[in-house]
Amino acid sequence: MSEPFKIGVVNASSRLDPARGEAIQAWMDQAYPDGDVRLVLHPALFETHGHFGGDDATRARAFIEFANDPRLDAVWFARGGYGSCRIAEAVLPQLTDVARKKRYLGYSDAGSLLALLYKAGFPHLAHGPMASDGARHDATGRRSVEWLRRGDPASLEPSLRDETRPAVAFNLTILNELVGTALEPDLSGHVLMLEEVSEALYRVDRMMFHLTGQASIRRVAGIRLGRVSDVTPNDPDFDLTAEEIVRYWCERSGIPYLGAADIGHDRDNKVVPFGRR
Repeated sequence: MSEPFKIGVVNASSRLDPARGEAIQAWMDQAYPDGDVRLVLHPALFETHGHFGGDDATRARAFIEFANDPRLDAVWFARGGYGSCRIAEAVLPQLTDVARKKRYLGYSDAGSLLALLYKAGFPHLAHGPMASDGARHDATGRRSVEWLRRGDPASLEPSLRDETRPAVAFNLTILNELVGTALEPDLSGHVLMLEEVSEALYRVDRMMFHLTGQASIRRVAGIRLGRVSDVTPNDPDFDLTAEEIVRYWCERSGIPYLGAADIGHDRDNKVVPFGRR
């Protein structure tokens, strides 16, 4: 019998309810009863420190331990929220060649850490559902696991099937905050996919103004827009859709608008590997 594929689950961001962790493990036991895929939950997964899932040192140490552990085949972020930008620069110098061989999957706040890893040349990174998403929706979790263990093309965002250019995906707020920092990767020539959640449309407009005004972002091959969901009310109404906002700023900045992307803060979120496939 072959060894099971082991996925380490870590938290780099906000605190995780222990009940959610139990739900993640229960889902895995139901989805993969033969044990050919196993989750390994880091002991620090449920630490708390104010808003965060443990203080910065605890979250950094947990990520480094699992990334460098040769007994684990992949690393899956437990959840988003906020916090990975606080540890990214600290963890990078401590990652080994073992860490570089692994696949890493997450989105939302995990994008800050994924961005720096991509900048550092890590080859197997992707924007996609996190472990807590799998506990809510079986198909979402399976999509993630199958990409983590074998790069399943059925898990991918559909436009990637015919795309020859490198691609990346980010939450708009996260990417907007990390441009100009040490975490920003070179996205020249990339198809950039964006999604957002729980923001008023005027804020989406303001972020697109800032993002598309960056010289580095103007070198992307184009922008695709994923879902902008749970839009918060604005009085008066902003009177533009999210797509109209993105089209406007793409046209104004000279960045090609490439259409829709099947990503977002929802159960239908697809996997977008960073770089070329």
